[in-house]
Amino acid sequence: MEDDKLNEAIRLHSAGATVRHKSPFKELESYKNKIEIDQPFREKWVIPFYFELQRNDEEWINKIAEIYHEISDEIILKNLGDFDWRTRSTGAFFAAVKDKKEFIEIIGTHLIKSEVCYAGGTYAKVLAYFNDEKGNEYLERYLEYYLKQKDLYFDQGDVFQAVKYLDEINGTNNLSKYVNDWNEYAKGKFPDDDEEEEMETVGLKNQIETIKKIKKHGSQQSV
Repeated sequence: MEDDKLNEAIRLHSAGATVRHKSPFKELESYKNKIEIDQPFREKWVIPFYFELQRNDEEWINKIAEIYHEISDEIILKNLGDFDWRTRSTGAFFAAVKDKKEFIEIIGTHLIKSEVCYAGGTYAKVLAYFNDEKGNEYLERYLEYYLKQKDLYFDQGDVFQAVKYLDEINGTNNLSKYVNDWNEYAKGKFPDDDEEEEMETVGLKNQIETIKKIKKHGSQQSV
């Protein structure tokens, strides 16, 4: 029994499980696979990609464009439904390059439940790329709750950037509702220069442009 508990703890740690925390979102149902994905799937559809999702270079664009037509809904869902930051991040990224807005609810639920670390930045980027009313609501719900959780250093900065970016392109002012909460949350967490960088959207814009380029080049590839 003790060995089973230890093995489960190790598995959750490797998957990137976040610290246990009380949350108003626990009742939301996360999308989960009924069958665990196998190693050949991981080697083809996860391992070559998950560590490079922030890249913006031409080699990366071409790499994804070449497999664009192979990325199916089934592949996206298998990634999103696995309890691991690597698979979930990759699934969200694939949903963006394939422009699959039907997966916004899954990605948004994963974001606000914050079950695994490292994935939230990709979720925020993908929802900002979609710029859909439902997705934008998930981003704001995240800020409403997590900016008040000063002991949880999750993905507040990435989501803050995403809402700021959406204000810039939509001509809205939604971020103003969260600036005071951000200032309180950020106190003592960043050196002054890093805090300013945390609020910039240049990197996010570049990554979203990369998604657009992948989609354009990939759709032009012959099947």
